[in-house]
Amino acid sequence: MRTRVVFTGNEKMKKILLAGLSTAALMASSAALADGHEVKLGVILGFSGPIESLTPAMADSAELAMSEITESGALLDGKTVTSVRADSTCVDAAAATAAAERLISAEGVAAIMGADCSGVTTAIINNATVPQGILNVSPSATSPALSSIEDNGLFFRTAPSDARQGVVLAEVVMERGIEEVAVTFTNNDYGQGFADAFVAAYEGMGGTVTLSAPHEDGRGDYSAEVGALSAAGGDALVVLGYVDQGGLGMIRSSIDTGAFDVFIGGDGMFGDSLLENLGADLETWFGTVPGAAIEGDDPFPALAEAAGIDADGPFVRESYDAAALILLAMQAGGEATSAAAAANLMAVANAPGEPIAAGELARGLELLAAGTDIDYIGATGVELIEPGESAGAYREFEAMDGSLETVRMR
Repeated sequence: MRTRVVFTGNEKMKKILLAGLSTAALMASSAALADGHEVKLGVILGFSGPIESLTPAMADSAELAMSEITESGALLDGKTVTSVRADSTCVDAAAATAAAERLISAEGVAAIMGADCSGVTTAIINNATVPQGILNVSPSATSPALSSIEDNGLFFRTAPSDARQGVVLAEVVMERGIEEVAVTFTNNDYGQGFADAFVAAYEGMGGTVTLSAPHEDGRGDYSAEVGALSAAGGDALVVLGYVDQGGLGMIRSSIDTGAFDVFIGGDGMFGDSLLENLGADLETWFGTVPGAAIEGDDPFPALAEAAGIDADGPFVRESYDAAALILLAMQAGGEATSAAAAANLMAVANAPGEPIAAGELARGLELLAAGTDIDYIGATGVELIEPGESAGAYREFEAMDGSLETVRMR
């Protein structure tokens, strides 16, 4: 497996346009790549932007699955897999769309692992992948709105919807005896959807939300937003934002002003960088993040450790599964195309069939080649439900002694 980075600036687009390639020529080029010895998969994640500290491990994990499959020699009579990276930015829909279009047209990728954040994933689906018939499987786009997006059966995700996470997080908060909170969320599809789900569930359980208000990423001063939340009151601040952007700023400002000292977060706020940035000032920090539902032995931690990847990082397992599912589904369909993968992805992800764990991708490929059904368990205990998204399990985490520890699985 080889990795290349796609640069998404205007200069490369000018070069592509000057080359005078017609749409028909680009499509022919893409088809030739799919039929040749090499299968290209796009990996589009926010290598810059508000979650840039999280995405390198996600990409590495997806590419771990690709390497495992390449080294097996069992994919479609010995095809190799090449990863082509591109930057979604997480927040810039136009840049993410352009990056996806270049992966498809200029690079000829057979499918895409990504994107990461919900807003850019929505833009990519609407403007790039669906119009061009390309499958994309996101490991981390969790907005409830994506459950009903018009995708022509070409969008899947290995992380569960925030409609479920909102309920789980509300349960965690209530079980800890916190009955009144303020809520801040990043002002986009992800933040709004998560906040709506949490507030509805929390209030339905008898909790009180004093104020639920958005914050913008990229600001240097969040004192006004924190002041409004503090004035509304609450025993804790629920922060549904991004660990390297506005979410961090909201917590820092809250600590500096003494507005709150108990903080609660979701998946976008899960990351060691928060502890590194705030240190001992962050006294109470807990929340939820999608996790693995593996029964019995779990081979993924050792597999990841051998590759220098933190298996407990956010969406690391989901990224491995996203890439693995795309390639296993291509094997089931008999060709390295998005159409074949999309038509077979639900079948390889679910029972009935021979269980396939992380690290057993070669065995899965061989079984599929022999016409035997598989049930891909993977790194997260994958179970996909209609419309092609994870049924989901969650880790309840808490900051303890300078690290994020799993308290329980839900």
